[in-house]
Amino acid sequence: MYSAITRSINILVEPTYLEDQSEPDQDYYVWAYHVTIENRGDETVRLRSRYWKITDASGHVHEVRGPGVVGEQPLLRPGDKFEYTSGTPLGAPSGIMFGNYEMETDRGETFEVDIPAFSLDSPYAKRMLH
Repeated sequence: MYSAITRSINILVEPTYLEDQSEPDQDYYVWAYHVTIENRGDETVRLRSRYWKITDASGHVHEVRGPGVVGEQPLLRPGDKFEYTSGTPLGAPSGIMFGNYEMETDRGETFEVDIPAFSLDSPYAKRMLH
């Protein structure tokens, strides 16, 4: 589990390699990632947009920007949580993802919340000691 807190918004991410959807002999590897967004602050916020930077072990970079998450722009009152699961394919057996969400307060102020960098590792990834 990976986590980051920005301005009392806690982001938790848990990636899972999806063996049944992957085709390693064709350099196609798929992960799901489950995200929990928790408002630990005292103001109501709405998730307006997302940005992801996905880099595979070969150095290929893919960026994703768009409104909301999984078709929603959830409203999070103090103490609320919103959870969703999404996924990404890679052309290499490992990679890394990170990004941010743009949040908006009920007063119209916008701010970015960090999504922690998390590792996408399949059983086919080469292990290296540093």
